[in-house]
Amino acid sequence: MDSDDEETLQFHEMGIDDRILEAISKLGWSQPTPIQEKAIPLALQGKDILARARTGSGKTAAYAIAVIQKLLHIKQTASLQATRAIILTPSKELCSQARRNILELTTGCSRDIKCVDISPQAPLASQRPLLMEKPDIVVATPSRLLAHVRAGNINVKDTLEILVVDEADLVFSFGYESDVKELLDNFPKIYQAFMMSATLGKDVNALKKLVLHNAVILKLDESQLPETEQLNQYHIKCEEHDKFALVAALIKLNLIRGKTLFFVNSVNKCYLLKLFLEQFGIRACVLNSELPVNSRCHIVNQFNEGLYDYIIASDESTSVSSKQSDSKPKRVKKDKEYGVSRGIDFYNVSNVINFDFPPNPESYIHRVGRTARADNPGTALSFVSIKDNEKLLEVELALKTENAASDEPVFKPYNFKMEEIEGFRYRSKDALQAVTRTAIQEAKMKDIRQEILNSNKLRSYFDDNPQDLQVLRHDKPLHAVKTTKELKHVPEYIVPDILKSVKPRVKTSNEAHSARYKMGRPVSQAEKKFRKRKADPLKSFEFAGLADKKKKKRK
Repeated sequence: MDSDDEETLQFHEMGIDDRILEAISKLGWSQPTPIQEKAIPLALQGKDILARARTGSGKTAAYAIAVIQKLLHIKQTASLQATRAIILTPSKELCSQARRNILELTTGCSRDIKCVDISPQAPLASQRPLLMEKPDIVVATPSRLLAHVRAGNINVKDTLEILVVDEADLVFSFGYESDVKELLDNFPKIYQAFMMSATLGKDVNALKKLVLHNAVILKLDESQLPETEQLNQYHIKCEEHDKFALVAALIKLNLIRGKTLFFVNSVNKCYLLKLFLEQFGIRACVLNSELPVNSRCHIVNQFNEGLYDYIIASDESTSVSSKQSDSKPKRVKKDKEYGVSRGIDFYNVSNVINFDFPPNPESYIHRVGRTARADNPGTALSFVSIKDNEKLLEVELALKTENAASDEPVFKPYNFKMEEIEGFRYRSKDALQAVTRTAIQEAKMKDIRQEILNSNKLRSYFDDNPQDLQVLRHDKPLHAVKTTKELKHVPEYIVPDILKSVKPRVKTSNEAHSARYKMGRPVSQAEKKFRKRKADPLKSFEFAGLADKKKKKRK
C-alpha cells in the first residue's frame, strides 16, 4: 500500500460515507488535519463540541463533513423532508464560504442533501420559496435567520438536529447576543451543537453556556499562528507619511511578490491608498463594509482565481466602537455583518501588510491568519508608528505567552533603510497632495454606486450570461485624481544602489496581450487587428518585404 492510500484511509476509518470520501478525494485532501482528526469522530458519536483551532486549520471542513454524514444517516429512516441543520456565522462572506464548502463536499449526494444560504440582504419574501422547500441545511447570520423566524418562513422547533456556530468568538462582538438568545427560544431543547472558534475568551464562554450541553472542549496544542518556519512576521517603524512612500517603493521595486492583502482601519483609508497607488500605475481592489455583499464575495472569488494581486481591505468593524460613530448621518450604510479579516479563506496569499496596525492582538491574529494557510509559507509586515508602540507590545506579549518555550522574538525588524528611497518620498508627497478629501469621497461614492449597479440591476443578466461575470473587474481606476506618466515610471536614479543590479523582467507585447486574455481584461480592436496580422504569415511576409524595399530606396 502506498503512502497516499494510508493517508486516505484515515478518513475511511472515521466511518464516513463513500460519497463524501469521493468528494474529499476530488478536493485533494490527502489526510485529515489535527482538528478534523479529533472533531469528526466525536461529532459522529453525538457529542457537543467546542473547538479552538487557528485560522486555516480546517475547522469548516471538520463540522461540514460531520453534519453531512449525520444527515445522510438520518435520512435513511426519515419519512419527511425537513430542515435539520443550521449553520450560523457572523458575516455574509463566511456564510457564502460555508455554503460553498458544503456544496463541494456534497457533489456525490447533491440530490439527498440540499443547502441554502439566506444571508444575502434580499427581501424576505423572495427567499421564502427556498425555505418552503425545507432544505436540509440552512446557512445564515443570526439576525437574518431570526428575521425569517419572525416572518414565519422557517420553523425548526420540532426538526432541528444539529446547530453549528462558526467563528463563535465574533458572534457577540458583532452584536448578535440578543438575536442568539431569541433564536434559542425557537429551537428544540435537545439538539447537537458545534462551536468553532480561533480564540477562547469571555464571549465564547458566555455563548457556550447558552448553546452547548456537556461539551467536549478541543483545544489543540498549537499556537494561534503558524511557526516561524512557515510564517515570517516583520515590523518596520515608520510614520504616516512614510507608509505611502514605503508601499510604493516595495511594489515598484519588486520587493513584494505574490498575492498581497493590505489592511487599513477605515473605509476612507481604503480609497486613499487605492487612489495613491493608481498614480503609480498599481491596480488594487477595495473591500469594505459599504460594498454590497455580492460584490464582496465576487471580489474574493476572483482574487482566489488569480485575477487580482492586491486587495485593500478595511477592518473597521473591529477597530471602531458604536460610541465613536459620527453624529452626522451617513450617506452610505455600513454592513454590520462584514468581517473580511475573520475566517475568509483567501487562497495562496503570500503577504499580509498591516498598513494600519490592528487595534488588538485578536485582530492581528485574524488578519495575519489570511496567509501561511495549510502548508503554504507566508509573510506578515506591519507598519508601526509611535502611537502604535503599545499595541505592538500587546501583540508581542500575547503571542509570546503562547510560545513561552521559544526564545525567538515574535517580530523581526524589516531591515529597510528609509534614506535609500528618498526619491520615492518626494514622489509620494506629490501623489498624496493630489488625493484630497473631496477626491476620496467622489471615488468612494462612484465605486459604491457602480458596485450596487453590478450587484442588483445586472444580477438577472449575469444569471443568463455567466461568462460576462468572469470579466467583470473590481480593480478599475476610479479616475478621481489626475495621474501622470512620470509617477508610473521608476527612473534608475531613485532605485537604491543595492537593487540596481537586479533587473525586473519585462513582459513582451505578446505575453502582455495573452495575459490580458487570461485575466479577462478587454483588448482594443487595434490590438486584435495587430495580433491577427502578426499571426498571418502572408501579411507579415508582405509587410517585411515592403520594409526592405523602403530601406533600399533610402540607400
